[in-house]
Amino acid sequence: MLSRLSVRNIVLIEALDLAFAPGFTVLTGETGAGKSILLDALALALGAKSDASLVRTGEAQGSVTATFLLPPTHPAFAVLDEVGVAREDVLIVRRVQGSDGRARAFVNDQPVSVSLLRALGGLLVEVHGQHADRGLMQPAAHRRLIDAYGGLGGETARVGALWQALKDAEAALEAHEAKLAAAREEAEFLRAAVAELTALDPEPGEEERLTAGRQEMAAAEKVAGDLAEAASSLEGGKSPIPALAGVLRKLERKRDGAEDTLTPVMDALAAALDALEEARTTILEAQRALDFDPGAMEGLEERLFALRAASRKFKVPVDDLADLAARMADELTDLDAGEARLDTLAQEVAAAERSYREAAAALSERRHAAADRLEAAVMAELKPLKLDKAIFSVRREAVEPGPEGVDQMAFYVQTNPGSPAGPIMKIASGGELSRFLLALKVCLADAGSASTLIFDEIDTGVGGAVSDAIGTRMARLADAVQVVSITHAPQVAARAGSHLLIAKTHQNGATTATSVRAIEGEERREEIARMLAGATVTDEARRAADKLIDA
Repeated sequence: MLSRLSVRNIVLIEALDLAFAPGFTVLTGETGAGKSILLDALALALGAKSDASLVRTGEAQGSVTATFLLPPTHPAFAVLDEVGVAREDVLIVRRVQGSDGRARAFVNDQPVSVSLLRALGGLLVEVHGQHADRGLMQPAAHRRLIDAYGGLGGETARVGALWQALKDAEAALEAHEAKLAAAREEAEFLRAAVAELTALDPEPGEEERLTAGRQEMAAAEKVAGDLAEAASSLEGGKSPIPALAGVLRKLERKRDGAEDTLTPVMDALAAALDALEEARTTILEAQRALDFDPGAMEGLEERLFALRAASRKFKVPVDDLADLAARMADELTDLDAGEARLDTLAQEVAAAERSYREAAAALSERRHAAADRLEAAVMAELKPLKLDKAIFSVRREAVEPGPEGVDQMAFYVQTNPGSPAGPIMKIASGGELSRFLLALKVCLADAGSASTLIFDEIDTGVGGAVSDAIGTRMARLADAVQVVSITHAPQVAARAGSHLLIAKTHQNGATTATSVRAIEGEERREEIARMLAGATVTDEARRAADKLIDA
């Protein structure tokens, strides 16, 4: 509920601090006393468009502060939680308006955007008058109000959840279809690539091993060439061994008689032949020990070339070829399994759609039943409000499925027999609209109302009996929410639990100011008598006021 309203330097209000009580409060006063100023000030605090003309003449800025006492479950706190504004025992909204046109907004002394203030305002206060354009008059809210009236919040939430589940299932199916379509286009390439890589059978680290092996074989090849060259110098036509052996044989034939001379020479030649033979044998043993296979070198080169060619072709490092082959094989497996998964996802979509449509149909049936009950309840309220010829109805229309179901509902009225029914905002006149609105609010008191309802002179232009009926219904409505009525009807004022009197005063013979104060007892009776009698309050008017208050 609205507990306090503090206004500083707004139009004719210099300083005003008002305390509001729960239940039903009326605000009365002479025409022109400034009741609309008070509403403009409250609207400013609740996010209305800033207006420099609201600042009191001669002042740099004005401000309005509204304090609300709310239960912890009030939806306003959910809005604050989303933007990180800390909860406190009370909710205080404040708007500062500069004479230069700039304005600032605060919630619990934290700066906030005007859009946030406006969102909170819609949850905290509803203002209704003869030209109301908010709240119950908005067709977009009618279905929500029917749901609240019928206690269908759980069913509506379930339909919303099933709708989201259906959308999620459709999205999963669509994504899988797109994935399969792309996979089908690549399937031939994947199969050829997997076959090629499977035949190649690359191993992690193989390139490094092959490179090292090639380097070792290249070194061995060079040594083998050198040994071959050495071996060829000791064998074949270039070998000195046959020539030395021939010389040694000649010397042996001529040694007789020259032993002293030839023996040392022959011994040296024999030693040389033995050394050359030993060198040849050692070279042959080294060649055998070297174990160089030109065929193996060629095979290693071909393997390394094949791996690097695959690396270039598939644009991955050689060491990643094995992983690539595994991934491609998995993609082929997924493609094969994906066709079966496609059928499963399609079945899930069909099941989700069935669940949604069944729940939406059940919700629609309960909505229609709730609409029938609301029609009857509102019609019962219309006769005392002198709208006994009018007909209130809920227009139902099937719409495309959505998160709220398959229904669109709108409040229609027929004000006179034979006239066509139409949307409540377009058909009802100002006075009729106010009474329709009040009848609806009485029926929907616990369904979708803001915590504070303000009725701005909705009793204008109606007779005493209708005013009394309006007052009775406002008092009944105040059992569920806080009701504030700006009224000129004594029948309405007499029903209130709290009474505020607004007046315009002239200070120093020049400055005009608006003041508001609570009245009770004799002073309240005098105000209601003034409302009955006009400028001159008579004893008869006072007695009539007593009767209204006692009633």
